[in-house]
Amino acid sequence: MKTSRIIEYLNFLFPNPVCELNFEKDYEFLIAIVLSAQSTDKRVNSVTPIIFNKYKTLEQLKKADIEELENIIRPVGSFRKKAFFVKEIARILDEEFEGIVPTDRDKLLKFPGVGRKTINVFLSEYYKIPAIAVDTHVERVSKRLGLAKENDDVLEVEKKLQKKFKKDLWSRLHLQMVLFGRYHCKAVKPECFNCKLVDICKEKRKNL
Repeated sequence: MKTSRIIEYLNFLFPNPVCELNFEKDYEFLIAIVLSAQSTDKRVNSVTPIIFNKYKTLEQLKKADIEELENIIRPVGSFRKKAFFVKEIARILDEEFEGIVPTDRDKLLKFPGVGRKTINVFLSEYYKIPAIAVDTHVERVSKRLGLAKENDDVLEVEKKLQKKFKKDLWSRLHLQMVLFGRYHCKAVKPECFNCKLVDICKEKRKNL
């Protein structure tokens, strides 16, 4: 079966997949995911140590000078909006959740800058709750490998992946697909020439 081949190949390429965002605390991870929107993990990892060394608690972070925070966050893009998100996330966690990021999806959706993808990444990685987060890499790989249709939105892609793969594989699969899309099945100049799945890829004629 195609799904078995995909799992086998991803296991070969990434036997021990790990999230590439750096963090120590639950709220640091949530904020890092929010900052990663339309950015890269490398850029996010360059600014989060500065943020969390300067503002060592949620109370300090929620009271941070917005312009100072914007200047730190600037390298990741959309820095004004993201600086507001960071301060508000810190405030809500400190004042309403005793500093602990909740696992309840409805509660998480009330945090600014937090959507379904962010929640899936957070719950999957931090709390080990099975989930498939569909970012640009997962969406691209899914459509190229025929796991989803070209016009499917991210929610449709997520539902199709959930149906095609066993639940206990979801979190690992998400990480593997992210890494595969980031380093092999890239948006520009994908490495089709040495890919073992090229025969089932819808992009193969364009890149070989």
